[in-house]
Amino acid sequence: MYHQPVLKNRRTLLERAEKFISDIYFTDCNLRGRLFGDIHPLESISVLLSEKRILYSEAIQLNFQPCKVGDTFGPTWWTCWFKVVLKIPEAWRGKEVHLRWESDGEGMVWRDQQPVQGLTKEGEKTSYVLTECLKDSEPHGITLYVELACNGLFGAGKGSMIAAPDPNRKFTLQKAELVVFNRDVRELLTDFEMLVDIVKILEGEQRGFQALFTANEMVNLCDPANPSSFAAARSLAQKFFAQKNGESQHVVHAMGHCHIDSAWLWPYEETIRKCARSWVTVIKLMENNPEFVFTCSQAQQFQWVKSWYPNLFSEIKQFVQKGQFIPVGGTWVEMDGNLPSGESMVRQFLHGQNFFKDEFAHYCKEFWLPDTFGYSAQLPQIMKGCGISRFLTQKISWNLVNTFPHNTFFWEGVDGTHVLTHFPPGNSYEMKGKVEDLINTVKNNKDKGRANHSGFLFGFGDGGGGPTQLMLDRLQRVRDTDCLPKVQMSSPDVLFSQLESDSSLLCTWVGELFLELHNGTYTTQAKIKLGNRQCEALLHDVEVASCLALCKTDSFKYPACKLQELWRLLLLNQFHDVIPGSCIEMVVEDALKYYDGKPVLLSAYFLLTIDFRRINTQVTETAEPKDSWVPFVIQVDGTIMMENGLLKATIDQTGRLMSLLLLQTNRETIFEGCLGNQFTLFDDVPLYWDAWDVMDYHLQTRKPVIEVIEPAKVVRSGTHQGSVSFSLRISGKSTIRQEIVLDACCPYVKFNTQVDWEESHKFLKVEFPVQVRSPNATYEIQFGHLQRPTHRNTSWDWARFEVWGHKWADLSEHGFGVALLNDSKYGYSIHENIMTLSLLRAPKAPDVNADMGHHNFTYALMPHTGPFQDALVIQYAYNLNFPLHVFHGVISEPWSAFSVNSPAVILETVKQAESRENALLIRLYESHGSSVTTTLSTSLPLHKAWHCDLLERPDSIIPVSKTTSGISLTFKPFQIRSLLLIIK
Repeated sequence: MYHQPVLKNRRTLLERAEKFISDIYFTDCNLRGRLFGDIHPLESISVLLSEKRILYSEAIQLNFQPCKVGDTFGPTWWTCWFKVVLKIPEAWRGKEVHLRWESDGEGMVWRDQQPVQGLTKEGEKTSYVLTECLKDSEPHGITLYVELACNGLFGAGKGSMIAAPDPNRKFTLQKAELVVFNRDVRELLTDFEMLVDIVKILEGEQRGFQALFTANEMVNLCDPANPSSFAAARSLAQKFFAQKNGESQHVVHAMGHCHIDSAWLWPYEETIRKCARSWVTVIKLMENNPEFVFTCSQAQQFQWVKSWYPNLFSEIKQFVQKGQFIPVGGTWVEMDGNLPSGESMVRQFLHGQNFFKDEFAHYCKEFWLPDTFGYSAQLPQIMKGCGISRFLTQKISWNLVNTFPHNTFFWEGVDGTHVLTHFPPGNSYEMKGKVEDLINTVKNNKDKGRANHSGFLFGFGDGGGGPTQLMLDRLQRVRDTDCLPKVQMSSPDVLFSQLESDSSLLCTWVGELFLELHNGTYTTQAKIKLGNRQCEALLHDVEVASCLALCKTDSFKYPACKLQELWRLLLLNQFHDVIPGSCIEMVVEDALKYYDGKPVLLSAYFLLTIDFRRINTQVTETAEPKDSWVPFVIQVDGTIMMENGLLKATIDQTGRLMSLLLLQTNRETIFEGCLGNQFTLFDDVPLYWDAWDVMDYHLQTRKPVIEVIEPAKVVRSGTHQGSVSFSLRISGKSTIRQEIVLDACCPYVKFNTQVDWEESHKFLKVEFPVQVRSPNATYEIQFGHLQRPTHRNTSWDWARFEVWGHKWADLSEHGFGVALLNDSKYGYSIHENIMTLSLLRAPKAPDVNADMGHHNFTYALMPHTGPFQDALVIQYAYNLNFPLHVFHGVISEPWSAFSVNSPAVILETVKQAESRENALLIRLYESHGSSVTTTLSTSLPLHKAWHCDLLERPDSIIPVSKTTSGISLTFKPFQIRSLLLIIK
């Protein structure tokens, strides 16, 4: 067909094509306006409003009231159940018919007593297909139910996405009607959309102009009012898309994905429904698209669906067997990568991998953690120990200062373990299958020439939603199209196998993957962090005590089921928006319930008490030195000096350390002219992510806290413990009360602290300027430690102005050092010679009451001679965090169940083995960073012993070396070893 040639005016032709498919302009005559045909009203709509989330079986028994389009419902977090009665017109025979439903809440269609489709406007799911081609034999009269959550895909933030939820928000039913859906229009629109995007993205390139003129000619050929003209237009598009790439073109491995935060801007309970809404939609897509592959992580979410939606779970299992629905990750939840203890990280994998094995008959091969705020250098060893040698994330692309140099590389952990790691170059886990996503995947790949394959995760995420048919159609158009990467629907196993097969040129990154953002999460929501640390310790103690009872009392039943329940609650709270504190107040309340007297702390303590009382021989109280005491001297100026035989502390009236002498060497700890234990307050206003971020400029707003309410005074003296107390005013609303404690013959001074905190966008820290010069400081991490610079030479150093650590941090020079210990804090800053512990923040989003109220915590300062390893800093930090449990009247004689003859090796865990009632699992690790051989001795009746991996699978390759004194074990630096001991 001949047309008059047009001017080579890119703008006019591009805008012509854009307007032809616009949903705003010229919809009376353009193609978009023909997407839907006839409209027919519903027979009736009625509604049931519930404050609580109620089951389908319960809802349909209750009374529904008539309602109509335009009505509002709520408030926030309530649930609406709609009864929808419809009748499809006979005249629509042969047509594709949809229920079109639009609201600003999250909906799910129920049909024949089962969920069948998610409906979320923000997730581009606003219609449910009633029939693809109406037949006379099909039912025309149908009754459906729509369960509507009074919250959006991202909660109900008041004014912005991350603001605290608006508790009084109402949600509107905007559309509810039957429509004829014109599938041929949708197909042609997709052709146009992809061509228009190619024109925009490939501006100035030959292929971009080909797309431009193809789209223009398609407009010429297409009459929106005449469907018979569509075939010719589509033929032009297909001809364009069929022009193939060369063999060297980059390959994109497309995988459907639906990242669902287990809690964030919505509570745990709503996540259960988000999973159902998202996954039931995925199942429908799989039925219609056999090539579609979907990846899904978090065993906890699978467990929720299994419990609440058993039929849906059965369908998921069928598609897992077909290889379309692929469980990934191997962990119970997508946990924070910094804050959980080493043992907690092991349990994340242990519980997750065992669930996937039990339910789906295989372990996960890939660790999947796309949205966590940094990754511990111990993770590679933990992954490998759990049968995983591949890792996928993308969060490091969020770095605020430095661009990470790789997308595909080997990650080397603190012990030397390597895992193949991939960051999808599109820098997103929720791409939409658009041309821009594909081009960015190629353009952003930092390993061009080393890796020619990339992952491509598509689907709405964070709040769920997942892939859509439109995304699949987009990717199908450009599977092999000139100037775009090749696209293949793939799986993580196929992607990583390709990367492994051509990995000889890949680079290696050594050490932690530090996210240069979100470092306020080391401190936000201090009570959650306190609960986590305490519960990790309590569960440790319960397991140890239960194992001892198991060995000493034949009638004792190890509380395996109860411990599994408690561990899973703790692991759930380690989700990467809960333990970091970046969640709404409802989530905080739920998390604290899990920590508080009811299900974890009280249950664990109850178990511990029972275990000890069933054992007639157990831990005795440690005998205090008979002749030790802690004398005080109060000077004329009010300065207080106290001494315990190891340390001599001088404290001023404001509770600050004027001096801390290590008496063995008469070495001063506090830097000359400075004061230790100096509380400081900072303005804390980030750029956007309130609960997440603390920016470097906050350091310029430092204000010492010096206003005295009660000056320092002696509280206890002349016994085996001495203490001084004082109180300070932070502001008109906030105060600090502290007791400085020196125990006889204890190498550290403790600071038992109470804070009443009612601030807004402030950051409270405590500083210790010390007499130490070193370019690096050492921080405890999971099963080990690492060093970070104390200077800011480079942008990489500067970006670590606020870092994370666990129970201790140390700054040492040759012959002398200072350790800062704590019982519940994770944020540190050691710059030059100033050691700083982060205490409390006061963000207002997404929880307007974050950290408000009363806080109790303890930190300690420990000067020492020689290396911190030889000074037993690691052991003393354990002592601070694992206090002895004393029970009177149940002790006959002391005994030791286990001992290790090297101070470098920590016996971390004693528990019953997962699959053997007569076996104990013992976990040890090398803590000094040294190669060492040690002997594990036990007084228990040991029959057999095996090495095993972290999933407790025996390793027959590594023989157990037994001697007369015990089991001989060899460790490399920071190596984790697990043993199975058969005791009965």
